[in-house]
Amino acid sequence: MSDDTRKVGSPGRDRINANEACELQYWTKSLGVSIEELRAVVQKVGPVAASVRHHPGN
Repeated sequence: MSDDTRKVGSPGRDRINANEACELQYWTKSLGVSIEELRAVVQKVGPVAASVRHHPGN
């Protein structure tokens, strides 16, 4: 997903940008985790959504 804020729609499904509010909202709801938990996992395993999904605790 590009960081062009003029583009409206669903966040990219393959990468997580933990600095974008709309993506944080989408991914925290989708994964059932808090913003802090999501950011910690992204910091640990990287922004690839599949890696975050398969991280223990998700």
